[in-house]
Amino acid sequence: MSLLLLLSLPFFGSLVAALLPTSARNIVSLWAAAVALVIGAKVAWLYPAVSAGAVVTERLAWLPSLGIDVVIRLDGFAWMFAMLVSGMGLLVIVYARYYLSSDDPAARFYSLLLGFMGAMLGVVVSGNLVQLVVFWELTSVFSFLLIGYWTHRKDARRGARMAFTVTATGGLALLAGVLVLGHIVGSHELEAVLRSGDLVRAHPLYPLALCLVLLGALTKSAQFPFHFWLPHAMAAPTPVSAYLHSATMVKAGVFLLARLWPVLSGTDEWFWIVGGAGLVTLLLGSYVAMFQNDLKGLLAYSTISHLGLITLLLGLNSPLAAVAAVFHMMNHATFKASLFMSVGIIDHESGTRDMRRLQGLSRSLPVTGTLAIVACAAMAGVPLLNGFLSKEMFFAETVFVSASPVIENGLPALATLAGVFAVVYSLRFAHGVFFGPPPRGLPRNPHEPAHWMRVPVELLVLACVVVGTLPAWSIGPVLALAAQPVVGGTLPEYSLAVWHGFNTPLVMSLVATVGGLLVYLRFASRLRQRRQRGAPLLQRLDGKRLFENGLARASGAARHLTRWLGTRRLQPQLFAMLLIAGLAGLGSALIVPLTWGDRARVPATPEFVLLWLIAGACAIGAANQAKFHRLAALTMLSVVGLAMCITFAWFSAPDLALTQLSVEVVTLVLFLLGLRWLPKRRELDDPRTVLHTRWRRRRDMLLAVLIGVGLSALSYALLTRQAPQSISPFFIEKALPEGGGTNVVNVMLVDFRAFDTLGEITVLGIVGLTVYALLRRFRPARETVDPTEQQQVHVDAAGADLIDRDGDGDDHLPPYLEVPAVLVRLLLPVAGLLAFHLFMRGHNEPGGGFVAGLVVAIAFIAQYMVSGTRWVEARMHLLPTRWIATGLLVALVTGLGSLALEHPFLTTHTAHVTWPLVGEVHLPTAALFDLGVFAVVVGSTLLLLTAIAHQSLRARRRQGVAVDDRKDTGWKP
Repeated sequence: MSLLLLLSLPFFGSLVAALLPTSARNIVSLWAAAVALVIGAKVAWLYPAVSAGAVVTERLAWLPSLGIDVVIRLDGFAWMFAMLVSGMGLLVIVYARYYLSSDDPAARFYSLLLGFMGAMLGVVVSGNLVQLVVFWELTSVFSFLLIGYWTHRKDARRGARMAFTVTATGGLALLAGVLVLGHIVGSHELEAVLRSGDLVRAHPLYPLALCLVLLGALTKSAQFPFHFWLPHAMAAPTPVSAYLHSATMVKAGVFLLARLWPVLSGTDEWFWIVGGAGLVTLLLGSYVAMFQNDLKGLLAYSTISHLGLITLLLGLNSPLAAVAAVFHMMNHATFKASLFMSVGIIDHESGTRDMRRLQGLSRSLPVTGTLAIVACAAMAGVPLLNGFLSKEMFFAETVFVSASPVIENGLPALATLAGVFAVVYSLRFAHGVFFGPPPRGLPRNPHEPAHWMRVPVELLVLACVVVGTLPAWSIGPVLALAAQPVVGGTLPEYSLAVWHGFNTPLVMSLVATVGGLLVYLRFASRLRQRRQRGAPLLQRLDGKRLFENGLARASGAARHLTRWLGTRRLQPQLFAMLLIAGLAGLGSALIVPLTWGDRARVPATPEFVLLWLIAGACAIGAANQAKFHRLAALTMLSVVGLAMCITFAWFSAPDLALTQLSVEVVTLVLFLLGLRWLPKRRELDDPRTVLHTRWRRRRDMLLAVLIGVGLSALSYALLTRQAPQSISPFFIEKALPEGGGTNVVNVMLVDFRAFDTLGEITVLGIVGLTVYALLRRFRPARETVDPTEQQQVHVDAAGADLIDRDGDGDDHLPPYLEVPAVLVRLLLPVAGLLAFHLFMRGHNEPGGGFVAGLVVAIAFIAQYMVSGTRWVEARMHLLPTRWIATGLLVALVTGLGSLALEHPFLTTHTAHVTWPLVGEVHLPTAALFDLGVFAVVVGSTLLLLTAIAHQSLRARRRQGVAVDDRKDTGWKP
């Protein structure tokens, strides 16, 4: 299995898991576990190659002209993290099978978890910095969905929004920093960047690149002052918290700091920013953790503290400190994941996580209690456990740091103080929850969980013990393998022995342990009975309140700015847009004078002149009728559109003419539906109002004339100039031999620029879904209706009035619509045949998937218009959203098929097949891509127009018309 397929496996697994039935909990959990197991096994299989010093690399050409390729790069550090991501993911999946209740949608949970695994795996193995940022932002998206998994909980929704806002904003800063780094180095390849440390540090843009990259890393790893989002992410299910805190999400920030350590470290700026943020976070997190009453809250702040410890180590500009940071990343993952899972068991079996209600659980949970106590000891840094080894290395680095006397003397003292705090909150967990009298008044009677729910905790605690007692044998080779790429060269000398003699770091450990024990014994009862929220002295430093106040102030400022600059009326908005565009165009013309070219003019013909005399007259008539009769104005406007279509055909652009004609029909229907929403025009009696209205119309007419004349002059200037370097010969020459088609326009859309088309149909689908989502909650303004004019009829969403003639309860069309309905239904197969013809000829003649999709959509819309939405939905089951999803999936799979054949994404392959009675048939794979375009166009057009039509039904309801009230809460396409 290639690394590219390995990276795509979790996303494929996520898609499959989403399609599995939620009721099949065992199947979906087994599927997710199998995916994680395959990924872990493949990564483990690469250990011999990576341990030999090789960097396993795979490359897929993407945008080589911009230096952006899909690069998978696996060195020792990436290998260690990939094993951490896949292995911890497997344990979390097994644990979640027993944690989630039967009411939780298991398919959605495992789908999101596998997607999260894939995103984090992409961050770890990315060999291109731009690619890394893409996966970086994906981790923010999936974490947002996982934190807010329990959508019915307000705290989950708020925590998800907070986490996404902070981390995604940091991701944007990281993107800017990556672009600056690429500019400095001349490449975005990670390999090239890692070799250019001296160049980057000496460049004038180094401070800017450093600050931008650190914004991304520090927000992701919840470092001060961006730490406040992490405790509020505890609203997520406990398996998510265990995975997020141990191997993913928050570890992405410290991973990036370690990944770019050879490039960005070694300067005073790095020391003060990274080291300062790490030190403050270490102390702040450990101090606040002591005063938490919620077990997950305690673990959240302890995670912040340990991440600060790792960040501080990376900020010390010492290779040995970097090795210690990598070591603590692994150790922290094991004991923190086991503790979160233990908390999940306690909550699952007792019904609460409040430490003020929990005590003496060792009697009812003896095995779980023993495991949790050992993990707490590892977190506190007790000897013979893995946390002690990395903590001792941390203490050693603070002792031997070379800096000013204040730093050299103060840093060891502050590190020891953080160690005291760590012992206190670890004792609060271990002693306060599992020792003492039996608990009373718990929501549930606690008992040991199912054995397989406890197996992941047992394995992780076993790792803590094995690494703590046999470090050189168990973790030594992996640590050396992972740390060497971080330090960027030869590893410094270090020892993983359990006993290093009686030295200063050991004294610091003893002081921290004894001091923490004494503080806990002195204040244990006060901490347990404490009712106040937050830590003493820090109540005002509430990050959540500051964040929400900031959002509220930003929203308020936006509302004030909108009221000052904006208006809900359409005409002033259009006037402002055209005025700004006109001024920009005028300014450009003043800078670069607008001159005519010497290209030969095409002589005007009487037919063409007559065509545009008619179009011009209709345009003037539409403007004049807009204030009297909107339908007449719309009819005249459609004549102008028809003249445009004829003009495109006249100048040998049949593809554009076909598309424009179809778009004109769809736009006409859209305007017709929109007319029903517009308020009635009223006669103005106030002379001043009449005068103001006349002045405004003349002003608008003047602006329209000026803009029209300017665009005409610009078009004439461009058309009369000779194109010095036209790109058209390239496409004309390459269309048939490389694209397999003679219709150059269609070959460009589905081959040469297929990626642009994929993005366009994606946007089209998003627009359709967005309009539908917005209109579901939109309520037109109520208008007063004369009761005498109220009609007791069933109003259909598309405008057809249904009547019940025989009293049988069935709706029928009125007589004046029955004949048109029959005719339109007979035209449906004709339209389908025309669309098939346009689709099949599109690669060599005018046509294609886009225009074919519009033809089919128009045929369906005609059914809605004459037969009504209820009739069409009851008999045709169109389901526009599935058209959109299917089209995007077909287009994407077509592009991935070329990757499977080791060609660039969306490369066209052509075959010539001879069929009986038909002859030779030209079959390009671009036709499959065009089929996806066809489906998206049909689905999006139907979704847009029918959603607007259904809103017309609501408008009639609000006006007081009695209607058939079947589904007023929302329409499902």
